[in-house]
Order: sequence, then structure tokens, then C-alpha cells
Amino acid sequence: MSAAAKPTTVPEYHAALEGPAAELMGRLRALIREELPESTEELKWGAPAAVHPSGMILLICSAHRAHANVTVTPSTREAFAEELSDFETGKGSVKLPYGDPLPEDLLRRMIAHRLREYEADGVTWM
Repeated sequence: MSAAAKPTTVPEYHAALEGPAAELMGRLRALIREELPESTEELKWGAPAAVHPSGMILLICSAHRAHANVTVTPSTREAFAEELSDFETGKGSVKLPYGDPLPEDLLRRMIAHRLREYEADGVTWM
């Protein structure tokens, strides 16, 4: 994605991606739409976010040079810490290297956990 053309919408963000980034981010976008059909897409801090109908951010995905990041709350990331041991993680983020298999089942369970922790437990964004 060129620094000169900052996207202002999620479709523009995705349209600006190329190669492995476009492929992985497209797969993530489809997976999120399946798991969070009531959510909307918005750019937050320049990256696509899945936003609950109430307006709360549920997760953010971003494309980088060698990987994509999926960012959830620290509590969601921590709930899956053991399963994420093979991934590089941050406070609430998981790096998904381009070219590696997408851990779809794990991501689906993380998304369901994030939705549940917001709707049932009131866990907001960071």
C-alpha cells in the first residue's frame, strides 16, 4: 500500500493491497463477515475494524510488509495464549505471516469469544 494514497474507506484499504497481503486480508475479511454478520466495517487508526451494532470495536485487521495483524482485546488474546504459542503476539495482537496457513478455526473461536466477552461481560476496547 503506498503511503501517498491513504484510504478513507475499508474497500479502498483492501483495493490498495497487492499479492499475499491482498489474499490474506481478503480471507480475513470474508471470515469476519461470516462470524460477525451484524457488524459493520470502519477504518480505525487507518485499518479495517469490525464494529458491533452498538458502536464498539470488536477487532481490527491490518496489513504489513511481511504479515497481517489481527488485534482483539488483551483478554481475548490471553484466553487463547496456549493455542497462540506458535505465533508472535502483542498485547492484543496476533501476527499472521504471509504464506503460512490461516488458522481459521482458531480465529473463528477467538472472534466468538470477543463477541461474547463484549455482549455478556461488557469488555470494551483497549
